[in-house]
Amino acid sequence: MSHLDPYGSAEPRGWDRPDAPAPAPALPWPEPEIEPGPWHRRPGGAPDVYAEPHTRPRPQVDAHPEPTGTDRAPYDRPAGTNGHHPDASEYPTTQLEPVRDVEPEPEPARPPGRRQRGRRRASVDRPPTQQPAPGRAGRNLPAAVAVGVSLGALVVVPLFFFRLGFLLVVAGAVAVGSWEMARAVRRSGAHPPLVPLIAGGVLTVGLAWFAGPDALSLGLLVTVLGTMVWRLGDGPRGFQRDLTAATLIAVYVPFLGGFAALLAAVPEDGHLRVLATLVAVVLSDTGGYAAGVSFGKHPMAPSVSPKKSWEGFAGSVTAAALGSALLLWLLFDVAPWWGAVFGLAVSGAAVLGDLAESMIKRDLGVKDMSNLLPGHGGLMDRLDSILFALPTAYLLLAVFVPVLE
Repeated sequence: MSHLDPYGSAEPRGWDRPDAPAPAPALPWPEPEIEPGPWHRRPGGAPDVYAEPHTRPRPQVDAHPEPTGTDRAPYDRPAGTNGHHPDASEYPTTQLEPVRDVEPEPEPARPPGRRQRGRRRASVDRPPTQQPAPGRAGRNLPAAVAVGVSLGALVVVPLFFFRLGFLLVVAGAVAVGSWEMARAVRRSGAHPPLVPLIAGGVLTVGLAWFAGPDALSLGLLVTVLGTMVWRLGDGPRGFQRDLTAATLIAVYVPFLGGFAALLAAVPEDGHLRVLATLVAVVLSDTGGYAAGVSFGKHPMAPSVSPKKSWEGFAGSVTAAALGSALLLWLLFDVAPWWGAVFGLAVSGAAVLGDLAESMIKRDLGVKDMSNLLPGHGGLMDRLDSILFALPTAYLLLAVFVPVLE
């Protein structure tokens, strides 16, 4: 019995009918009798049916495939049967994996707890809260201005209306500054005793207020001796290092801060002397900030404070000199050129004080002494220029505006 043709023909195969010629295989490309185009001819003149644009070779077709199932095409057989699949090298695209829809990776789970600020109620109608960006000077200018105005009011109001309250403000500032310095120097391994430093600092300011310059030096000596005796109780290990740090803090904060008490203690015009000093320092800082942000190009001390420039220094001394010339002429009837000299000296001392604290912070590896004041850092970051300006202003005003006995 003859086998059925897999393509649906009921006639027997060609080898079962010897009187009939074998049918020609069906070819998927044109018959060779068709005249090829000029682009299909080889250099010898013979037509090339495989030439461009059909450059890929055609697969061979089995003329008499054996059926493996109902309605199964020859190319559906697995490899290794009587037929063969198209070679993978002939069809490079058969080696590529099918493209599948890639599902987006799920977002990482947010840890439980309070959400970040600005994303708590964010939506299309309510965008996230934008945090204020720091200014070109590296700090939040609105917060710095607000804190500066508050500190100014805290100083000026008791200075003019309750003189003893100003003494309390100075004593509190000295205590906080001593704590910040002692906390900062611990990064270097030094541990100065905090209790005698704060107690001695408050005592130094009080002695300067009630007894004058000699008592200020006495208060410094008492503070250093008190820290030495206190430190002996902890043993000899690191004694020299801790005592050196304590002496530096005692000179830098209580001793220099005590000149504010000396200025304010003058009976007739002590409040005006303090005001003239503070105004000169504020003018120096403001003029240096404005000139440095606008024109600063040449660093003044890049290894100590990269943001300070010579243009900013020029703005500091110019603003302080002009403002002090006018202010001292109005307050003390001093010639304007002497007021300009006062402003130049106070501004120079304020810049040196700022550089001195910057050098200390760089040596300790800290950016700010603390974070008590938003936009300013610590209290010592505001007192650095004032502490060096106080003794300068005290000495110059003692010459320009002598105290009448």
